Amino acid sequence: MIRSIPFPDISPEIFTLRIGDFVLAPKWYAMAYIVGILVGWAIIAAAMRHPKLWPDDTAPMSPKSVEDLITAIVVGVILGGRLGYVLFYQPDYYLSHPLEILYVWQGGMSFHGGLLGVGAAALWFSMRRGVPWRSLFDALALGTPVGLFLGRIANFINAELWGAPTTLPWGVVFPGATAQDCPGITGPCARHPSQLYEAALEGLLLGIIIWVLGFALGKLKRPGFVAGIFLAGYALSRMLVETVRQADAQFVTPDNPAGNVLLGLSMGQLLSLPMLLLGLVLIVTARRQ
Repeated sequence: MIRSIPFPDISPEIFTLRIGDFVLAPKWYAMAYIVGILVGWAIIAAAMRHPKLWPDDTAPMSPKSVEDLITAIVVGVILGGRLGYVLFYQPDYYLSHPLEILYVWQGGMSFHGGLLGVGAAALWFSMRRGVPWRSLFDALALGTPVGLFLGRIANFINAELWGAPTTLPWGVVFPGATAQDCPGITGPCARHPSQLYEAALEGLLLGIIIWVLGFALGKLKRPGFVAGIFLAGYALSRMLVETVRQADAQFVTPDNPAGNVLLGLSMGQLLSLPMLLLGLVLIVTARRQ
């Protein structure tokens, strides 16, 4: 008999409070966003309090300015993440149902779209406040891995974005996942817990690397280096995990069961390629400075 792990008995809702017709049910996914932003804010502000970490022993902005930066970043994450999902993953559907683009509470966010939104917000902030953009992106790289880690854990709690079927002993039987694409497997269809793979790679491992480079090894003095490591590291991690993630249903056809979109790559892998290239460019240019 193939070993597998049953999905833990955990609700997507932190708690449920009912008072008459009023129902309060905060979700772990929303909490992951909130805590990720607050912790990222604290990390960036802490880095600004140590000017010796930065070029010329001068922090690119004051800790107080981080508050305004985070406000811009939140707007960029929400707008970019939602529009990215609409354009990258389901453009035909939302062209037919344009009002549903506004239904953010129904789910549907793209990390790559959110990254573009954050980049646009950061560049706007940089030009408006006169903050060097490379150092600003380095600061954002310091604060992002925590949010990625918590977001992927929340994806697991929501039992969404699961992986492809597997016979490995740590495969998880997710609720709602059918066994139709598990040929040759008798009993429950276990799947890769790809959300946890991403939490470990994109959040924990990449976060440790970024923090060691920035806080211990002095790489913030080379503007753009830490941001380049983050972009390249995330891209490589995402491309690797995509090999064991369940294919996006909207791209799956009888002739394309793997759901690839171009050159044998999934949408997640394809969108990660520009990140990888930009990250390498930032690393090379930072090392030449």
